[in-house]
Amino acid sequence: MSPAGCPHVNGFKVDNWKQNLRVIYQCFVWTRKRKAKSCICHMCGAHLNRLHSCLSCVFFACFAKKHIHEHAKSKRHNLAIDLLYGGIYCFMCQDYIYDKDMEQIAKEEQRKAWKMQGMTRTHTQRHTHHVKAACCHSPCCVRVCVPGTGEKYSTWEPTKRELELLRHNPKRRRITSNCTIGLRGLINLGNTCFMNCIVQALTHTPLLRDFFLSDRHKCEMQSNSCLVCEMSQLFQEFYSGHRSPHIPFRLLHLVWTHARHLAGYEQQDAHEFLIAALDVLHRHCKDDNGKKANNPNHCNCIIDQIFTGGLQSDVTCQVCHGVSTTIDPFWDISLDLPGSSTPFWPLSPGGDGSALNGESHATGATTLTDCLRRFTRPEHLGSSAKIKCSGCHSYQESTKQLTMKKLPIVACFHVKRFEHSAKLRRKITTYVSFPLELDMTPFMASSKESRMNGQYQQAVDPFNNDNKYSLFAVVNHQGTLESGHYTTFIRQHKDQWFKCDDAIITKASIQDVLDSEGYLLFYHKQFLEYE
Repeated sequence: MSPAGCPHVNGFKVDNWKQNLRVIYQCFVWTRKRKAKSCICHMCGAHLNRLHSCLSCVFFACFAKKHIHEHAKSKRHNLAIDLLYGGIYCFMCQDYIYDKDMEQIAKEEQRKAWKMQGMTRTHTQRHTHHVKAACCHSPCCVRVCVPGTGEKYSTWEPTKRELELLRHNPKRRRITSNCTIGLRGLINLGNTCFMNCIVQALTHTPLLRDFFLSDRHKCEMQSNSCLVCEMSQLFQEFYSGHRSPHIPFRLLHLVWTHARHLAGYEQQDAHEFLIAALDVLHRHCKDDNGKKANNPNHCNCIIDQIFTGGLQSDVTCQVCHGVSTTIDPFWDISLDLPGSSTPFWPLSPGGDGSALNGESHATGATTLTDCLRRFTRPEHLGSSAKIKCSGCHSYQESTKQLTMKKLPIVACFHVKRFEHSAKLRRKITTYVSFPLELDMTPFMASSKESRMNGQYQQAVDPFNNDNKYSLFAVVNHQGTLESGHYTTFIRQHKDQWFKCDDAIITKASIQDVLDSEGYLLFYHKQFLEYE
């Protein structure tokens, strides 16, 4: 069962409560014009200072200055609505709450408002072609659309004058280094930093951003439980230009619904949330052929297009040297660390990959390349794990080696810092040096085949970026196994980094990023590199 809802909502659901709630959404939440004129704090007169409205008496007051809290305490009115985003806050629970009936009303009124705004824009466009043509090629100009509708609401058709302007300005306008579009904090809803840090990484994943902002998802789910629709809405919120923190209560509820093991307000693991989120998004997506994405090996959904790679496993018989090869899909690579109970074989400095990726062992630090070399080294399975050899027709000892058969567009590396065993539960704080640019060529199956054929020195093609990656997000964990906090470094533009700590976003230096501990490392292929 999903977590129980707020017990104080039933006190509001009396008489004509649905119509009253609709009026509030219509007049003060989704209508900007009326909101701008009438919404001021009834106690201090502040204008649009994160105002909330009491649901019992339509009293406006500041949330940040706790004027709405004073009103709730004195009048015993437990519920208020955030006039900026429409979230419902319960003063008894001291948190934003989710109620299915209220959420349905909010969505219906929001769609009505968008439809009315769309009709107004269509009428206005007939008289303002010159304004639209001037901004249509700006990357900061994002069309607001109803998530999940796909092509139901068509985009505007350019006039001859607009086509002429586009021909003379084919290149998109450069985003300036101080542009903050896409930077937005997330409210912590109670130990939800593990979710917030992954959302920040996903919303700054280049191809995923392009997919959702172009409204490519066509939803066919009957209920309002599609996580892809909610992610589409989330991307619209992030790239709308609003700078106030977003409240992801709807996303949290959907995650609880579809990934029951993550339900509740306990601290969860960010890596576990990432895999669960990708899995639900994958299941709710449709591929280009219109078939449900049930088979992870044959799926063309946007999640698999971006995140799925192919991991090759070669098991070699120690007697006849016959090789059995399998290729499995993966969304991330989990890497062992020195200091864990898993033996971390000694590595010689300057071996495969280290020099190529510009990493140094001067300080004795473990590098990401070390971890990848450990991951792709042959492993003797031992006498207790004999495998039946198809050549010998009997059980024999063997070695197993993992290599990359197919690289994903976005590579996620999970540094295994949390160790759970029957005897031990601890966090490994070993520092791992990771590069801004990563070349995965030494860890490819093709590189292994070349070495086996005697080609130890592969020619490096400086113009071939197929195996080269750029770092764009780093998730960190501060604290212990029992108590900790997640933050994210994200790259906004080339060499422009920011630290996302729930609702607070601050500028960060490249050195801040490289000096961080590193729990999840996100790289994208360099052909997606920013201008």
